[in-house]
Amino acid sequence: FLTAYYGLRDLAGLKSGERVLIHAAAGGVGMAAVQLARLWGADVYATASPAKWPTLRAMGIDDDHIANSRTLDFRDTFHTHTHGQGMDVILGSLAGDHVNASLDLLAPTGRYIEMGKTDIRDATQIQATHPGRTYRAFDLKEAGPHRTHDMLTDITTHLAHGRLTLLPRTDWHLADLPAALRHMSQGRHTGKNVIHIPTPYNPHGTTLITGGTGTLATLLARHLTTHHHTRHLHLLSRQGPHHPNADTLRKELLELGADTVTITACDVTDPDALATTLAAIPESRPLTAVIHTAGTLQDATLTALAPHQLHTVLAAKAGAAHHLHHHTRHHDLSAFVLYSSVAGHLGSPGQANYAAANTFLDALATHRHTHHQPATSLAWGLWAQASGMTAHLTDHDLARMNRTAIQPLTNTTALQLFDAQEHFHRPVRMICNLDTERLPAQAVFSRLATVRRTAETAQQGPALTDQLTALTPAEQREHLLTLIRRQAAQILTLDNPTAIEPGRGFLDQGLDSLTAVELRNRLSTATGIRLPATTIFDHPTPHALTDHLLTQLTPNTAD
Repeated sequence: FLTAYYGLRDLAGLKSGERVLIHAAAGGVGMAAVQLARLWGADVYATASPAKWPTLRAMGIDDDHIANSRTLDFRDTFHTHTHGQGMDVILGSLAGDHVNASLDLLAPTGRYIEMGKTDIRDATQIQATHPGRTYRAFDLKEAGPHRTHDMLTDITTHLAHGRLTLLPRTDWHLADLPAALRHMSQGRHTGKNVIHIPTPYNPHGTTLITGGTGTLATLLARHLTTHHHTRHLHLLSRQGPHHPNADTLRKELLELGADTVTITACDVTDPDALATTLAAIPESRPLTAVIHTAGTLQDATLTALAPHQLHTVLAAKAGAAHHLHHHTRHHDLSAFVLYSSVAGHLGSPGQANYAAANTFLDALATHRHTHHQPATSLAWGLWAQASGMTAHLTDHDLARMNRTAIQPLTNTTALQLFDAQEHFHRPVRMICNLDTERLPAQAVFSRLATVRRTAETAQQGPALTDQLTALTPAEQREHLLTLIRRQAAQILTLDNPTAIEPGRGFLDQGLDSLTAVELRNRLSTATGIRLPATTIFDHPTPHALTDHLLTQLTPNTAD
């Protein structure tokens, strides 16, 4: 606004009723100049690339006052529309033949104000070739501090009263500066480009960690103290100082170099309790970073998921994150980190509620990022070290997880990846140890692999049918029964498939609702048949399931 104001008002002396041509009118200065010229009662003409003409029309400029800035047609177009009278004022920012065409378009006493820097002409030569016309190139600093103050006062008054409106803008992170400059140099932007410089991490402020006495939070607290020189830690958990390890943890962190370690009992799902806790943080060490690690699990298959299981998991993850977002909005934070999960991206059997809660964290980080607030959602894979949320997992559960493409992260690797996120300026980052050889054959997973592999399992369906065709009915039954027992034994981490009794129920032999779904998935892949989620429950023994699959795979010989 200042550049347009100074150029049009101070240098050009634009008056009401005069015709003014504003080049590149969809750019930042151009859009400001259009608003000011119309405010002052001028008749506004504008150029822009055709792709930006809808922007000009939205500003109230009709088609007779719009021309292409990429060609020289504007000269003849506007000569025609002004009946040969031309422009009283031209605010230029182009170069080469566009300047020559613009000078030809000036009225006999017209003023050409050049704010561009790439093709500045000699004012004396312009007067010689275009008698009566005035040419003036300028820098805004020529206005001086007093005139700048007066212009700013006038502009802000007009903005406050709605006579002027703020310009649209495109926001860029500092790391994207090369792309921003390229985008601007190609004239692809409208309004202004704004580069956001991230707030540097302040080790002398307070770092707040939810779930603060949990396994992952204590690992992080030690890491922040030793590797990031964090001096003030505030750890929140339901038990707070009453946690069995609270005193030991506080002493350890102080010995590692922290100046203050505050452990507070606070239910972060309670917004009032959280607000009270935040208000107690001393101004001498203001809150500068928030890390939300708290969470809980209430696993169940979707059809068995009860309302209290959904509420419990959502409150601990999503609800608490929203309260943190709301109650820290007035703090000058350098970091707002959410511990999310790959379950929200890739799914996880029995964890629909947990996946939903973590998807909310990812969305919240994206929302904050869009509004230029610090935000990072780290979608973790499984950590190798058992935590409060994973301590209940049995050997069978861990073995089932280890058979997936997501392999456990060691503490060292996970903390190194936590540090790496400081240089990652996107709102969501998935962090996991991905074994591409274990990826399922589905397309959604195949895109994660660096090399597209020919999955053995993807070819087992047709191959199995061919194998069965060559067998007698008795051999077919035995072949399928062996397949089922082998897959069930692998899921239950049994050394020998014969440990699976053919006439005994799957659930009686160790499968549960989650592993039953896994067995269904394995058999669907192996047979090429789309089996329903209730298959294992509808056919509860290996014998019954063998009979069912036999009718599906060999309908002509099953009898």
